[in-house]
Amino acid sequence: MSKILVAEDDQDIRELIMLTLQFSGFDVDAVENGALAVKAAQANQGQFDLILMDVRMPHMTGYEACRRLKENEMTKHIPIIFLSAKGQETEVQTGLKAGAEQYILKPFSPDELISAVKSTLNNHH
Repeated sequence: MSKILVAEDDQDIRELIMLTLQFSGFDVDAVENGALAVKAAQANQGQFDLILMDVRMPHMTGYEACRRLKENEMTKHIPIIFLSAKGQETEVQTGLKAGAEQYILKPFSPDELISAVKSTLNNHH
């Protein structure tokens, strides 16, 4: 079973993502911001198979958290998918340059989310 970390500051969205992933058979942990995502990934010795991360969060943006994870030997291998309501090309490019595999725009359907998660996991295993 793949282990996924969700970093999303909106509790309703975070719970919806968690339920969607759990319903599809994934082991899910969740945190409220980028700083906690970096801590959780390091505390788990890089054992997450994927991180889903909101872009705009308090304490540390998704972009900054992604950069920090990619700079760390223990966590740099973990694929990251950004979730964001901001769909401008510059936002998407910033996310991909920070090291993300994909950039999913909100609102997204559960099927769209699971499809992106499965394709990213398949590319990394």
